[in-house]
Amino acid sequence: MVKAVADISHLTKLLTNFNVVEREVKDWQEEHNGVKVVQGFVNGLNPEKKTISVDSFGEIGFKKLCICSGGSPKLISDSPYVLGIRDTESVVKFQEKLREASRVVVVGNGGIATEMVYELDNVEIVWAIKDTSISSVFVDPGAGEFFIKELNKEKDNASKPVKRMKYTVRGEDGVEFQGSALGPDWHKGFNTKGCERGKKTHVEFEVEVKQVLSKEEFKSRNLVQQKIDKFDEKDFNAYVELSNGKVFGCDFVVSATGVVPCGDVFKHVLNVNEEGAIVIDDTMRTSHPDIYAAGDVCSAGWTPAHHWMQMRLWTQARQMGMHAAKAMVTHADGEELELDFCFEMFAHVTKFFGHKVVLLGLYNGQKLDRQYEVLLRVTPGVEYVKTVMKDGRMQGALLIGETDLEETFENLILNQLDLTVYGEDLLDPNIDIEDYFD
Repeated sequence: MVKAVADISHLTKLLTNFNVVEREVKDWQEEHNGVKVVQGFVNGLNPEKKTISVDSFGEIGFKKLCICSGGSPKLISDSPYVLGIRDTESVVKFQEKLREASRVVVVGNGGIATEMVYELDNVEIVWAIKDTSISSVFVDPGAGEFFIKELNKEKDNASKPVKRMKYTVRGEDGVEFQGSALGPDWHKGFNTKGCERGKKTHVEFEVEVKQVLSKEEFKSRNLVQQKIDKFDEKDFNAYVELSNGKVFGCDFVVSATGVVPCGDVFKHVLNVNEEGAIVIDDTMRTSHPDIYAAGDVCSAGWTPAHHWMQMRLWTQARQMGMHAAKAMVTHADGEELELDFCFEMFAHVTKFFGHKVVLLGLYNGQKLDRQYEVLLRVTPGVEYVKTVMKDGRMQGALLIGETDLEETFENLILNQLDLTVYGEDLLDPNIDIEDYFD
């Protein structure tokens, strides 16, 4: 299978909606003349000879090479009861465990953890986060409060078509491998139901996982399981002890605590930082002039535009991949390439708790050293509009719901128009701001 981008729709100059689908290699190759897909593990890179070694295939020579090996999940424990969610294979394993599960502990506060807590049905969920509010990787505490009211709401289960190929796990001798990252619609088309009747969610704030114990270890240490109002009390396969001393039983634990770049394997030939990411310049080129990198495996080594920052997201992986492809062709022709416009400002669109979420620029006041003002407009359950202002100019925005403000705010951030004269009226719902700044 090959991951491919489909159903692309441009919301603004910088914001793009798309799905990630899986295609059969043969079909994908037929659509992309001149591209050959080789399946195997890269076990060697020789920059001098300009070759890579692929097991079960042999050496492949190159003039230009782009490394897109992604990242691997940070697991909170090597316990057999802990499952990392990263690629399609791990989701298949998750489904198998979920069918028989009555309670799951979810650890993490980013995109996958947030989507999972919302999407799961017929199961008790204990959500353990290290922050004071939910979804804080992306949104501020105010938006977290907006979302927390959605935790136990009935979600819209209306059937919607999902363009996703059937995925079959094939392995030999039980060998496990790390596949490519999940797409933004990873939960669609998969079973997200446990074996309970209904769904209950409990959040533990400002905690980390101390240890994950088996049933036998739990009993031998004379620990006491934490009671949760309206949750069933029974024996479980695993027990999670948190840093606040509480112990929760569960059928299994989902570790959704981010990824580690898979660049260490190349550190003997390329500049790789302490995080394990390959350092690249503004043309996606590594420390070797003919080797490039894109996506989760790399780290931006150039001085970024004021309103842009790197986050390991599908949107940025796609942008980096496209820019790397242009750079490889341009450099092969002996020419230079300027940094693409998409790196002028951070822009990301996703969906949390059934609401459209748009993040623009310095949406949480990043880089501003707390020297900024915030304008807010909130309609509970409908929309949450936040703008980050400094010296009368918009530096970032967070939009939740169908606000239709993304294009206007994107332009205001890029153009740095002085908005001092409008003050708080900038978010007045009675003023059609889209037409005003058109």
